Amino acid sequence: MATAPKPRNRRPPRIGEKPIFRNGLIAIVLVLVLLVIVAPLAIIGVQAFSKGAAFFAKSITDRDTAHAIWMTALTALIAVPINTVFGVAAAWAITKFDFPGRRLLLVVIEIPFSVSPIVAGVAYLFVYGLQGLFGDALQSADMKILFALPGIVLASLFVTAPFVARELIPLMQAQGRDLEEAATSLGASGWRTFFSVTLPNIKWALLYGVILCNARVMGEFGAVSVVSGNIRGQTNTLPLHIELLYHDYNAVGAFAAASILASLAIVTLIAKVALERRGAGRVRRPALAGPGLAGPTLETTEPGMSKP
Repeated sequence: MATAPKPRNRRPPRIGEKPIFRNGLIAIVLVLVLLVIVAPLAIIGVQAFSKGAAFFAKSITDRDTAHAIWMTALTALIAVPINTVFGVAAAWAITKFDFPGRRLLLVVIEIPFSVSPIVAGVAYLFVYGLQGLFGDALQSADMKILFALPGIVLASLFVTAPFVARELIPLMQAQGRDLEEAATSLGASGWRTFFSVTLPNIKWALLYGVILCNARVMGEFGAVSVVSGNIRGQTNTLPLHIELLYHDYNAVGAFAAASILASLAIVTLIAKVALERRGAGRVRRPALAGPGLAGPTLETTEPGMSKP
């Protein structure tokens, strides 16, 4: 008696497996990228040089524009290192220690991601303004926070506080505490453990967070616009100055100033890709050979990364 042939196990079709669907989806994505990202960036470059390179150079070297560039760079030079130290300290505390309020601290660090920058700027007005919580004390001490550099730095610190910590916390949680605890048991001090064990393992994520933090500081508009006062040539950062140039019907000057921020965005993207590729390789962790923490290195891979 002949047996009936067994039916073949056919794999169910996947969504988007048909060429017409796949090609259509790719076409939609490309069109959106061109319209939303590429076209605005291209227009910035075209309009910035629409009156020639000489006018572009004149616009960039204008006194108010140069001051706005300097104010932006100075704010970044102050805010980025502070938030780098804060991010490392917060990530270290959250991932290496158990203490009451640990989860609450993590939530607090995330607050700037969920609060509008303009709301943050208004909140600073009610804290450091003349009618604010510390207004009378600051006025008595002849200290000016708002409508000056300190207010701009404070607003920038608020909006960029989570960037470094957000990059370090998942990585340090995945790495665990074994190496630090072993280093401590071998007699290493806290600082020696950090610089010899922890820092080499987080350096690429740390640089990644610093780059993102710097880009956000230089491009921040909402919170800074509230606390700076928009005083031309005094408290204007580059994004605020671009708005003033546009309202003055100096479109070419506004595009010339905007090209600096666009260039910063491109440099940030290149650095981001380079660090991602660099960080995708092996992570060399120092072996804990003795009290001096010297000796050969152990090669391990990051969680989720395959070993070459």
